Amino acid sequence: MSTEGPTGKASTRTRRADAVRNQETLLAAAAEVFVTAGVDAPIRQIAARAGVGMGTIYRHFPTRADLVTAVYRHQIEACAEAAPSLLASANSPFDALRQWIDLFVDFLVTKHGLADALQSDTSRFAALHTYFLERLEPACAQLLAAAVDAGDISPGTQPYELMRGIGNLCIGRDSDPRYDPRRLIELLLRGLRQAPPAG
Repeated sequence: MSTEGPTGKASTRTRRADAVRNQETLLAAAAEVFVTAGVDAPIRQIAARAGVGMGTIYRHFPTRADLVTAVYRHQIEACAEAAPSLLASANSPFDALRQWIDLFVDFLVTKHGLADALQSDTSRFAALHTYFLERLEPACAQLLAAAVDAGDISPGTQPYELMRGIGNLCIGRDSDPRYDPRRLIELLLRGLRQAPPAG
């Protein structure tokens, strides 16, 4: 008797869906812990936040570098996929750009310590940085182009330079409690706005 009936296939799909959900839960928990405790936080802290045993984490991610890499790839994907959704739902392309930059800054804050965590595997870090640019630069370009087409901002701003500038503004946030990069990023965004016609 064949085991590949409809019930078996449905069961396989259910197991796969459960596995994806479990991994999503782990990655979300790890990201939250990384924000508050850094990427060197104890694995047991991540397990507790996710509500799973440590063995479950090691089964999915055998090394810390595997977990760190997976967290950042997941966040890169979420940030990239947000661009078209924000364009569809925001009041204007500029509002979509502003909301996307908020997500991008959240990602940069969580990204703190990535280089140190992956320093034992520079090829892994280089590949992740390449992936970061390949996925997020087109997303930023899409938002900038829409804002230019709508007359919200002046043309000429390159996505890479905007992302790099925002990244530079985020440097130093952790070491100086008086410094809030979002205030300066807001000034940067105001500078992008298209000046209203004279008269």
